[in-house]
Amino acid sequence: MSQDHESLENLLSEDRHFPPTAQFAAAANAQPDEYARADKDPLAFWDEQAKSLQWDSPWSKTLDWQSPYAKWFIGGKLNASVNALDRHVSQGRGSRVAFHFEGEPGDVRTITYAELLTEVKKAANALIELGIKAGDRVAIYMPMIPEAAVAMLACARIGAPHSVVFGGFSAEALLSRIQDADAKLVITADGGFRKGAAFALKPAVDEALKGQHNVEKVLVVQRTKQETAWTNRDIWWHEIVARQSSEHVAESFDSEHPLFILYTSGTTAKPKGIFHTTGGYLTQVAYTHKMVFDIKPETDVYWCTADVGWITGHSYIVYGPLINGATQVMYEGTPDTPHKGRIFELIAKYGVTILYTAPTLIRTWMKWGDEFPQAHDLTSLRLLGSVGEPINPEAWMWYREVIGGNRCPIVDTWWQTETGAIMISPLPGVTATKPGSAMNAVPGISAKVVDDNAVAVGNGRGGYLILDQPWPSMLRGIWGEDERYKETYWSRFDGIYFAGDGAKLDDEGAIWLLGRVDDVMNVSGHRISTTEVESALVSHESVAEAAVVGAADAMTGQAIVAFVILRGGIEHANGDELNKALRDHVAKQIGAIAKPRQILIVNELPKTRSGKIMRRLLKDVAEDRAVGDATTLADPNVMKLISEGLQSAKSED
Repeated sequence: MSQDHESLENLLSEDRHFPPTAQFAAAANAQPDEYARADKDPLAFWDEQAKSLQWDSPWSKTLDWQSPYAKWFIGGKLNASVNALDRHVSQGRGSRVAFHFEGEPGDVRTITYAELLTEVKKAANALIELGIKAGDRVAIYMPMIPEAAVAMLACARIGAPHSVVFGGFSAEALLSRIQDADAKLVITADGGFRKGAAFALKPAVDEALKGQHNVEKVLVVQRTKQETAWTNRDIWWHEIVARQSSEHVAESFDSEHPLFILYTSGTTAKPKGIFHTTGGYLTQVAYTHKMVFDIKPETDVYWCTADVGWITGHSYIVYGPLINGATQVMYEGTPDTPHKGRIFELIAKYGVTILYTAPTLIRTWMKWGDEFPQAHDLTSLRLLGSVGEPINPEAWMWYREVIGGNRCPIVDTWWQTETGAIMISPLPGVTATKPGSAMNAVPGISAKVVDDNAVAVGNGRGGYLILDQPWPSMLRGIWGEDERYKETYWSRFDGIYFAGDGAKLDDEGAIWLLGRVDDVMNVSGHRISTTEVESALVSHESVAEAAVVGAADAMTGQAIVAFVILRGGIEHANGDELNKALRDHVAKQIGAIAKPRQILIVNELPKTRSGKIMRRLLKDVAEDRAVGDATTLADPNVMKLISEGLQSAKSED
């Protein structure tokens, strides 16, 4: 970013505050002194949190920091699976429900901690029979079913790092991850259920394994019972697991033993294998799950709607909640199958108290209309969470009012695959929240907003979001690529972690995430975040969702082009009139400099299966280029419809 202009404009302001109720604050896990205790001695603070885990050998040193490499709880030994399962059973909590599983077709399973432990032990024995040893990598390519969690925990139990690949990825993407991790085994399923039909997974594995690899066996869960091609390397999960002993004594592993590799997109074609180790990761995910979600495991029913193929599923479905002994809902399918009230129906059915979901789904619910949540009893909810991208204030308020009945605190969380656990979030019993802000770093974490020279900016200013102190759940590198690790995360500012997000501090010092720095637009010398313009658009009563890009412009360098989805019941009629109203609305909310050059009303936005908007494809359309690779989209046809719509709008002009 240019040094002759402030890194990022600070445009939108938000003055609404929502403090916790006295009743919530009094019973909250996190109390106001949490920050002071962490600030006084961060290492002693994390020592204290680590002691909540079950260790088989104590650590001799809390942290060894040789920038950019950290080791936490050095010399300590533990087992992730034991912490998630065995200790609950041995302490008399085996009959507690771990998962209420709901398949998309309506099949249900209730799995207790004792039952889950038995399944994990048997699966661990099956892995051993297949020749998997500590240190071997196992690729997992599964639908959202309980066996996905069982597979992860079985790998952790025997010290085999797992590499979960999202079930929506192609055979080519799967192969590249198998090759990079040098996986010895693939665990998959015949398929799963999505949008009312069975989809196949095993054929993608077969296609991937036509490439070069060292995979010896493929373990296949029978979920859909569709016809499945078979080779001599394939083994049915139910056949090998069922005959195993239900006894397995878990081995202890070093705190720094690799727990998993998870691939995230790179700026180049090759994905980055982010790897996390055991002790520090488990410490921070357990702590943040307990404090940020105020989990009361005896009474709460917690539901994180993510897929295990993403870091949110690793940290806040499998490891954090199970370590804390939580009861969870796991749902296989899509939010609109068999109807658009499916999520709300399940909240009412299971008495869900804590819901953790993504802004893109919240805005989709807004688009569908209030009648779907209002048709179900959501009064069991007591806390709402948001994850995945910045949430705009209008969606935040809708979430609070319509889903939370104006009584549930909202924890808007910022973190990444690389950070492993939540880094910035309100503490629900302590923080007076603001719609759209992640507020402040959690206790024990140091996050700052800095300028081009790594100098912290003052309140009311924008810049780069950095982490200037090591944290327990931090990535330990990019698998097999040390130089890429240093270049990607540590080269922008010496000795400081920067992963590419912009942020601003408001006048009270609250942190507002502004999306990727790559998405910042330069309009007549003003550096404007796409996030703020999108928020301004969504604050208009007609708009449910918006995506904004900067398109090349001869006059201003870049011009703002917006793609908007209208709320349910709003007609496309009077397009010119609505277009003008939206442009004027943005100017009023932010200023004339942010008025979009062009607004295109669309029915859908290009999103990946995880809900991320692919702005680069919209930029291709806005700049009249051939649209790039759209294979990772949930619906590849979306770009064709958007391109045709833009051409139609131009011809009318």
